[in-house]
Amino acid sequence: MEFADAAPRADDSCRKVGVIFMRDSLKHRGREHLAIARYALRWLGISAALALPVGSVCALFLFALERATAARLAAPRLLYGLPLCGAAIGAVYHRWGRSVEGGSNLIVESIHDAGAGVPRRMTPLILLSTVATHLFGGSAGREGAAVQMGGSLAGAVARVLRLSPAESRVALTAGVAAGFGAVFGAPLAGAVFAMEVLVVGAMRYEALVPCLAASVLSDQVCRAWGIHHVFYAVAPLSAADLGWGGLGAGLCVKAAVAGAGFGLVGLLFSEGMNGLSIAWKRLIPSPWLRPLSGGIAVICLVWVSGTRDFLGLGVASPDASVVTIVSSFRAGGCGAWSWAGKLLFTLTTLAAGFKGGEVTPLFFIGANLGNAFSRLLSAPTDLFAALGFAAVFAGAANTPLACTIMGIELFGGQGAIFYAVACFVAYLFSGHSGIYLSQRMGVMKGGGEPVPGRGSLRQAREPRR
Repeated sequence: MEFADAAPRADDSCRKVGVIFMRDSLKHRGREHLAIARYALRWLGISAALALPVGSVCALFLFALERATAARLAAPRLLYGLPLCGAAIGAVYHRWGRSVEGGSNLIVESIHDAGAGVPRRMTPLILLSTVATHLFGGSAGREGAAVQMGGSLAGAVARVLRLSPAESRVALTAGVAAGFGAVFGAPLAGAVFAMEVLVVGAMRYEALVPCLAASVLSDQVCRAWGIHHVFYAVAPLSAADLGWGGLGAGLCVKAAVAGAGFGLVGLLFSEGMNGLSIAWKRLIPSPWLRPLSGGIAVICLVWVSGTRDFLGLGVASPDASVVTIVSSFRAGGCGAWSWAGKLLFTLTTLAAGFKGGEVTPLFFIGANLGNAFSRLLSAPTDLFAALGFAAVFAGAANTPLACTIMGIELFGGQGAIFYAVACFVAYLFSGHSGIYLSQRMGVMKGGGEPVPGRGSLRQAREPRR
């Protein structure tokens, strides 16, 4: 009888233990999810506080760029003021901007350095100097200004809110996302770019929610100010393009071949920029004479080439005969070597010390190169222009995932697999180089571990001793 009574008592004990365990587990999970909810709501608030000024400043910046471009096209002689503009930019940065001379690399370094401070003066300096560069015909982009303004304003918000160093690091990352997403109208790509650009071959997800919220909200704020982004038309792929079974295997192979070329051109751009910048500084140490000479060099390039197609942003033009990013999406819209002309003009402009960014010129170079590859590979012109648009930047910035997403956001989801193939191959073939030398090395391309003591991309490029 004792054994018979023991069994029910044991069952009751097991039930009580189970109930207690489930109750404690639910309490723990409840506290955990409450903490997560508080974290998410707090960072949504901080992201909104970031998005409003960043989106508004980006809207002002894009409006000013549009006006500057229109003024330059209406008054072609403004080009001859480019040397004096360069001298003024060099002198201003030497007098008041030496602490922000690092540009986008300074933002990346500040994020790695546990949220080190970013001077507030970066925002007005980069905005005004970039607009001036475009007004007088310099071949530059706009991403550099967007990333720097986003990081600078995020640093200011972090100081006002008295965020900890670790929180400031997240805020700076969200600021980069907000600037990138607003300027290009690709908020999801902006969020991923901000996390992916920090470390080559790895991503850090601690800023996932802040980056996404800041990028989406900043883009909406920018659009609310009446800013409209350029539409790039990519026609739906036909059954003939996709081939047997509709899988697009043939196009994937062609995209991979083109991706290797896109990566090599990204490498050429990065190495050309780094090498020419160093050479120019050694040849002309003066901070104001260097951009002055660069302005003269750009004018000489216009005379020698006989074209102004490679000046300014080069996104679109009312003149259908001008080579632009938009024109490269149609057959015959650019020459086979137009991409090389834009590369030369941009390297000359930026390496000499003018301000702007590399990304829009990389879009131009990539779209023109994609147009050329479409002829060689008998592939759809608009699709391969879109592939080059995304993939050359993917190789030069070491951000294949962000660029794949950008391709889908800007050109539609039907070509998603082709964007991924081109961007990932370009990333591999661009080697251990890039336009952001402050990127940390997560993995070495082609296998292997990062070399000890070479934490950044700048250090990884140094020859082994």
